[in-house]
Amino acid sequence: MNDHQRIKLYATHPHDCSYFDDREARTVFIDPDVPLTPRLYTELSQRGFRRSGNHVYRPQCESCRECIATRIPVANFEFSRSQRRVLKRNADITVKALSRPAVEAYDLYERYINGRHDDGDMYPASRNQYDSFIAEAPGYTEFRHFYLGDVLVGLAVTDVLNDGLSAIYTFYDPDLSRRSLGRFSILDQIRACRERRLPYLYLGYWIRDSEKMRYKTDYRPIELLVKNRWLGIT
Repeated sequence: MNDHQRIKLYATHPHDCSYFDDREARTVFIDPDVPLTPRLYTELSQRGFRRSGNHVYRPQCESCRECIATRIPVANFEFSRSQRRVLKRNADITVKALSRPAVEAYDLYERYINGRHDDGDMYPASRNQYDSFIAEAPGYTEFRHFYLGDVLVGLAVTDVLNDGLSAIYTFYDPDLSRRSLGRFSILDQIRACRERRLPYLYLGYWIRDSEKMRYKTDYRPIELLVKNRWLGIT
């Protein structure tokens, strides 16, 4: 029996969906008292679970199956012309992977949430929200800091699994939109997987009819978890 088959799952009551105004969502969480070892976390990720703060969850809505887990098989990934332009545009960025976020990271997070997501459920940003969502992380989380000179311009929260990296969240300077730092973050994590010889970058959920989540299939080949099977799309 695998580790994930021995844990309890807890379901939420139906609640408003974050992506569709006319739908209700339902989420299952793993037992918060179960130690989230790298092995267990990897098994759960392979089955479509994600981490958010101290919770590991998966959507389980009664009448909707739009949230589809995704991962990039990095060995077969080829950077497109536009992606190579993003890398070239950000060649002056220094990436530093640290075990904790830098002190100045909160100010950047606050500017990002308030500047880019003032219509979302994370607005307005707060220190408590930041601590629970970003700073409180397992020991195998790394914080990939993006620096222009000495200035922090972006940060990617990345979990290290046994079979890959999991891109948890990225925030960046909202005034540097020309640099496409969100795209750069994904490309940087693909390169980090390759450097470590890890086969996958887990990207979270793809939602075809959500403009905010549709972008993930721009990174191909990509695999989608459909009916408990990973299916490749080229």
